[in-house]
Amino acid sequence: MTENKGSIAHDATDVPVDDTANVPVEKIHPGVIHSGIDEATMNARSAWECVTLSRRPGRPGAATYIDLICDGFMELHGDRLYGDDPAMLGGIGTVDGIPMTFIGNRKGTNLKENIAANYGMSNPEGYRKALRLARQAEKFQRPVICFIDTPGAYPGLGAEERGIGEAIAANLKVFSTLKTIVLCFILGEGGSGGALGIGVGDKLYMLENSVYSVITPEGFASILLRDASRAKEAAVTMKMTSKDLKRFNLINDIIPEAPEGAHANPGLSAQAIKKIILRDVATLSAHPVSSIVRYRMRKITGMGATVCPVIILDHPEIHD
Repeated sequence: MTENKGSIAHDATDVPVDDTANVPVEKIHPGVIHSGIDEATMNARSAWECVTLSRRPGRPGAATYIDLICDGFMELHGDRLYGDDPAMLGGIGTVDGIPMTFIGNRKGTNLKENIAANYGMSNPEGYRKALRLARQAEKFQRPVICFIDTPGAYPGLGAEERGIGEAIAANLKVFSTLKTIVLCFILGEGGSGGALGIGVGDKLYMLENSVYSVITPEGFASILLRDASRAKEAAVTMKMTSKDLKRFNLINDIIPEAPEGAHANPGLSAQAIKKIILRDVATLSAHPVSSIVRYRMRKITGMGATVCPVIILDHPEIHD
């Protein structure tokens, strides 16, 4: 990856392309699903079933995929400001000999581990650790790989006192213009600002049964439907599944899981993730880093853009 200090390239060559289609990523047809997925099984699975699978005890997380993907991995600790956060995993690993920085939410596989990792909910020091490692990766031109699996940032008193909102906001700002490749993968739960804190990148992928939303279905049901027991209904309304988000063109692609879920065969999803990482790193590295940042910003600012039709209501007061 080279830095381009000359003139800004034209859009035709400025936008990295996705190898799955011969067009810029943001122009891919929103209905296309990854070729490795059994669409019949995926369409038969309800939104609530996806929520349940994304939270399933024993579902493989960042640590599992790092072990399966990397030739070797060295974990790094601490934010150099307050302390270390076990809910945020970070370090340097090699994939087919290429050094990369890995950052990910960490959940446990049993009750004891979940308590130690705060159920994947990071404190401010976790996000500041992620920021430190991302800046280190930028300095040494290592790609950054983010694995997201959290119900949200920790809402405790200590987290608020130490500035959880500021920590996430700082990550959003820095990751948006980080001068290196950033690839993001939602492995299970992609909850609210906790997911966004390490979820800004050049490409965003979701595992088949993962979810991504601004609030949990239970929270949505309690606030908007006035009934927490309507969480299943809320999950459908929220359009939080990988299939929904692909249709809205908010993610680049969907990564296949075993029919029973990722827990049944983590190696299947790990191989797909590894293939995507190597493909995207090779593709994006061919572009100047200034073009990659420019593309990332254009992608971020274009999210949610829609064309709304003008509706003229047949009402006497309107015509008057």
